[in-house]
Amino acid sequence: MSVFHSMNTTASALTAQRLRMDVISSNMANVDSTRSVTGNDPYRRKSIVLEPKEGQFSNFLNTAMNQASNPGNGVKVSRIVEDETPFKMVFDPTHPDANEEGYVEMPNVDPLREMVDLMSATRSYEANVTVFNANKNMLMKALEIGK
Repeated sequence: MSVFHSMNTTASALTAQRLRMDVISSNMANVDSTRSVTGNDPYRRKSIVLEPKEGQFSNFLNTAMNQASNPGNGVKVSRIVEDETPFKMVFDPTHPDANEEGYVEMPNVDPLREMVDLMSATRSYEANVTVFNANKNMLMKALEIGK
């Protein structure tokens, strides 16, 4: 295990949380978008799926049973998925995208849920920055031992 292993693990979490915040920002920016780039459907809420960087849990378990100091290798974003919940129907007959009954399909983005997700991602990012700085300080103190 490298001295920088924990920094690399924390850096992977920082990257994942930054992408999570970017996706949430995109959702918030498109909360009123009734047309998407690909077609006439409204914008669909997106979210990320995280997974361990290497292997499955069983691989980690087998490795851990043979070697007690294997901490893992961080996380990665495996994919960005679209939320398949139905669109909200809003009555607005004056809207250009209204159907024959006067209803407009609005995106399935809930601003309150997005703000909660954003706060969670921000707190996770801040916690990982704290871990990174603590690790950096420990390495600096270890270098000072040789003086």
